Amino acid sequence: MTKDFKIKSGDTTPYYPLPESKGGWRSLKTNLEIKSISKLDIKKIDQLLERHSLFFGTHAFGIAIVRHGYLVREKYSFMTLPTSRFDIWSCTKTFTGTAWGMLLDQSRKGLLPDNQKVELDSSAYSFFPKDYKITDKRKESITIRHLLTMTSGIAGEATGLYGVPTTIDQGPFEHALGYGDNRYGKKTDTLIAEPGMKWDYSDPAMAHLSLLFKTIMGQEIDDYMQEKVFNPIGIEHASWDVMGGGEFLGPHTNAHIGLHISARELIRFGYLALHQGSWNNHEIIPKWWMKLATRSSQALNPDYGYTWWVNTNGSYWPGLPKDMFALQGYNSNRCYVIPSLDLIVARAGSGPPAWNEQDFISGIVNSILP
Repeated sequence: MTKDFKIKSGDTTPYYPLPESKGGWRSLKTNLEIKSISKLDIKKIDQLLERHSLFFGTHAFGIAIVRHGYLVREKYSFMTLPTSRFDIWSCTKTFTGTAWGMLLDQSRKGLLPDNQKVELDSSAYSFFPKDYKITDKRKESITIRHLLTMTSGIAGEATGLYGVPTTIDQGPFEHALGYGDNRYGKKTDTLIAEPGMKWDYSDPAMAHLSLLFKTIMGQEIDDYMQEKVFNPIGIEHASWDVMGGGEFLGPHTNAHIGLHISARELIRFGYLALHQGSWNNHEIIPKWWMKLATRSSQALNPDYGYTWWVNTNGSYWPGLPKDMFALQGYNSNRCYVIPSLDLIVARAGSGPPAWNEQDFISGIVNSILP
């Protein structure tokens, strides 16, 4: 029995891990401990992780599994360490959405700078400075809700528009606002649909949220999240890219990709979400926001919440619990949260671009002992 084995099976004492520099997660060392506390069949887990490493070992990655507050298993590819950080790509969007949930809560409480009032159905463009021209009259109808649920009508992946690549004449935010084409000739000046009428996974829409957050809050999203979320829950080594600047708008936080973090620290955020935004008896993220954000947000794509992927209808991950939700990004970056099973699984890595995640997460769920 190790020094980490402190809580007996059935003990419901709330637990929150220390920062990595102060000891990090508690863990289970022996198969007996794992079986007794985590109720996981560790042989099945190890076989699953070994198979994953066999198929995808040419890519750097880290995987962490937490159940009942214990770091049950980790798996790292060759030359990858628990501290190795990766750009988690579109998982970043969920952190942006979280910052916005907190901003909206501040508005409810009358705590925004200059006592501004911002709601989900507030007109997004109403908060921009007067010199931000509107390239399509219909953009005046875009709300904060539309931006957070990918229903703004701003062009995205459905029209072949990925990211916000720049040109010599236009920065990333100028392109997102529709002031010029990107280097592939793609445009965002005209909406592809009336706001609220089409779902399209849009990075330019997310760029709007970065500009708006700084305009309203007077603080960049990355700085705000470091202060209000990362520091309180012990995320010590994350970094977040910015974009723009120089002769163009910015630099501002990259709202759609660019958060660099390890699997072990990413799973802390998942653990915070598992506890509905609460950490050590302190509300970090508003509980009302976590409830809203982690279920279907609209009918156009019921598998999408407010920057979280969700299983509300059982259609996104068939056969898995309907309360499951996840951060999801390119190169198989993921953080799955299943509250009903008290289970979080995080994967951070450099690839592969695609994999059978249904098989992987189902394998972990199926390893739960009766």
